[in-house]
Amino acid sequence: MKRETAGVLAMFLACSIWGFSAFYYSYISQVPPLEVLSHRTIWTSVFIGLILLARRGLVVIPKESFLRVCFAAIFISINWFFFIYAVQIGKVAQSSLGYYIFPLVAVAFGAIFLGERLSPSQWFAISLAVIAVVLLSFGVGEFPYISIMLAVTFGLYGLVKKPLTIGPMRSVFWEVVCLLPIALIWLTGTHFFGWQGIVGRDGGFFGSEIKVSIALIFTGILTGVPLILMAFAMERLRLATVGLVQYVNPTLQFLLATFIFLEPIGRIHLIAFGLIWTGLGIYSYYAIRHERA
Repeated sequence: MKRETAGVLAMFLACSIWGFSAFYYSYISQVPPLEVLSHRTIWTSVFIGLILLARRGLVVIPKESFLRVCFAAIFISINWFFFIYAVQIGKVAQSSLGYYIFPLVAVAFGAIFLGERLSPSQWFAISLAVIAVVLLSFGVGEFPYISIMLAVTFGLYGLVKKPLTIGPMRSVFWEVVCLLPIALIWLTGTHFFGWQGIVGRDGGFFGSEIKVSIALIFTGILTGVPLILMAFAMERLRLATVGLVQYVNPTLQFLLATFIFLEPIGRIHLIAFGLIWTGLGIYSYYAIRHERA
């Protein structure tokens, strides 16, 4: 019981850090998202690399695993970018919706790419998510592209990583190593050639102000610590329990968007979220029953 309790606490803390991280990225919202992403990549590789080095776990991975890790790196970098971008443009509610939809997208990907058979309840849960997206698109007049990108890229990330057996920390380390050259090139461009990126703002913030520079360095710890906690939890918990606790992250994001960032949440939004929550409730109920059986 103590082992399971420790796992739940670790998973809850990891998801709480992810949920409240919107606060952190809003603090450095003056830094363009591609620049934030580049620093997040660099400092995460440093942080996790030092931990692996201390544990003597910094080893070369097989070629076939490295290619799969590089594909995973592409998907997770897109996911990270859209989360940072969502915070900066005031779309945290869309980010929340994306992470709520993700489990249902993952189930759909299992059926499409892995030939997994879905039960009627799973199909019903997925259909509720589709209805919610359509409702938001027509009811609000804005397609929730951030939600879709976050859910799809995270789903593809999990799909690509599924066969890997090198461990979560080692996998994330090599993912950011794959992205390091791109991050370094981009930061060189922003500092020395005035590259502005997607949002069209001047970059090159690192070194210009001590508080911002430290905040950019800390993104590595902010990324690495929850991954370590999640790896600790995964060793002690059933998958169904992990799945349920993961909803803490988008729930916190939704609460922040509504009560702190004061994003406009209308009746259509609440109906759409209600459909998603209903779908997740059905999915979680049958997932727990299946695991216990």
